[in-house]
Amino acid sequence: MYPHTRAMVAAATFAFVTGKKVAGLYDHSAGRDLQIAAECRGNQLQGFDGDRRANFGGTLPELYDAGDKTFVSLEIDGTKVQGYDRGSSTSYAAQVTDGLVQVYDHGLSAWFAYEIQDADAARSYHRIPGD
Repeated sequence: MYPHTRAMVAAATFAFVTGKKVAGLYDHSAGRDLQIAAECRGNQLQGFDGDRRANFGGTLPELYDAGDKTFVSLEIDGTKVQGYDRGSSTSYAAQVTDGLVQVYDHGLSAWFAYEIQDADAARSYHRIPGD
């Protein structure tokens, strides 16, 4: 998967699983903030990747990435998600834990972690023990 597709999946996963808005992501593997936002209502998602200036969204189980002009499937099971990126022909899995989304890219056989930024506060949803 492309790094921006993993970030889109992380934002969509968090929005769907928690019902909360995403105002940005911190990509731990790249060590940088990403300008990506997402919001869901029921089984519909709308999002924007500011780094690529591209919209993404749709109705489950299919999301459309207007930047790459391709679809990504997303199936939710509790706090876990699995799907398939048609752009790279790669499966993935994702899970939400305490404001973090971990995405497993089957194509690279690797995990990627994203910290989700709260749209209504100047901090992330991630809570460090003792906060």
